[in-house]
Amino acid sequence: MTLQPDVILIDDDASVLEACREVLELEDYRVAAHSSVASALRDMRVDSGAIVVSDVRMPEHDGFDLLKAVQSIDAEIPIVLMSGHGDIPMALRAMRDGAWDFLEKPADPLILIETIRRARNHRQLLLENRRLRQAVAVDGWEARLIGHSAPIVQLRERLKRICGVATDILLIGKTGTGKEVTARALHDFSNRKGHFVAVNCGAIPETMLESELFGHEAGAFTGAREKRIGKIEYANNGTLFLDEIESMPLSAQVRLLRVLQERKIERLGSNTELKVDIQVIAASKTDLHKLVVQGSFREDLAYRLDIARVEIPPLSARKGDVGLLFKLFLDLAAKRQGRAAPRVDATFIADLDGRSWPGNVRELRNVAERYVLGLENNALADLSLDKTQTLEAQMDRLERAILLDTLSNHDGRIGASATALGISRKTLYLKMRKFDIAAQNEDEE
Repeated sequence: MTLQPDVILIDDDASVLEACREVLELEDYRVAAHSSVASALRDMRVDSGAIVVSDVRMPEHDGFDLLKAVQSIDAEIPIVLMSGHGDIPMALRAMRDGAWDFLEKPADPLILIETIRRARNHRQLLLENRRLRQAVAVDGWEARLIGHSAPIVQLRERLKRICGVATDILLIGKTGTGKEVTARALHDFSNRKGHFVAVNCGAIPETMLESELFGHEAGAFTGAREKRIGKIEYANNGTLFLDEIESMPLSAQVRLLRVLQERKIERLGSNTELKVDIQVIAASKTDLHKLVVQGSFREDLAYRLDIARVEIPPLSARKGDVGLLFKLFLDLAAKRQGRAAPRVDATFIADLDGRSWPGNVRELRNVAERYVLGLENNALADLSLDKTQTLEAQMDRLERAILLDTLSNHDGRIGASATALGISRKTLYLKMRKFDIAAQNEDEE
């Protein structure tokens, strides 16, 4: 199988073509070199991860013809145009027509490599967002557990392996990580035809928990005027989700263990055993075996539940997912409020990335809701309010935020951003290196 190129390089000057190719291949890029636009178009693919670097002035078809042709194939492929003529109107036209960036020939190798690196990162993020939008349109694991960070990808793969198995599952995760979302997805994508029944063991008074779970016969206790079907029986042929199981009283744990072992229940006040076909998914904020040591959880039940354990990663461990999730929650919140989603600048996303998120995904969703309502402060507006930092540190933070915001407004294009800031491209590169913006901006482009 032929590997797809990382860079499609076009120049009718053979010496320039070869020199650029050598520079890029030394950086481990796969390069497809072409001497004409017609030849290069044969390498273009929808959803390709390649970017295009091309001379402008060429016989037959020039760089502007290339722009139109590539945009008709995939309008989001980054195209970097180069010209040795120093033609400012040409550069402006190129940017206006949709070029990613414009470089003057002969291109400085370091600037060429940095431009290609940023364009590649931008393209990869676009493709990932495109893939996620497609996944969301068709209900699947990517639509339920959204993100492209390594922890969330690994979580989806683990869930796919255990989905539908004939065993009970234990979910371990902090508050707000999405344990119920995970449990519901396991149910929906299994072959179980019954109900998904969720029980929060910490929200039901101890005196009522056993009745809620097992049901009761009429007259079983004072106030039980009629028979009631319990949650376990109602979940027959389906899934019983026991959230905050660490809060379940020891008396109920004894009866639950028998259900797990025998798949039979007795309603309170009855001597008749009822068979139930259920999958139990239990969720806890803490390791059940630690609670066993403390004497608040039965050891036999902990081992019985801990067969297929799944740990849900906290949001702080999901690098790169915060901005993606925030924009999704922002769109959903705006639709609920019947208004357009407000613009979000790069400084605010950078601020979100730097938060610790003790409330995890649930907290992020709340931030998006407040942002739509105008109740969440913009990071750029707050930058000057940090009185604990030195003047130099505050100025650096403000300058970095302005650079990030300008790059975001111009889709990361160096030339357009430098022009907007009124500085040279070289100065912008130096400032980006100073503030390590290239690495940070990979998740924001």
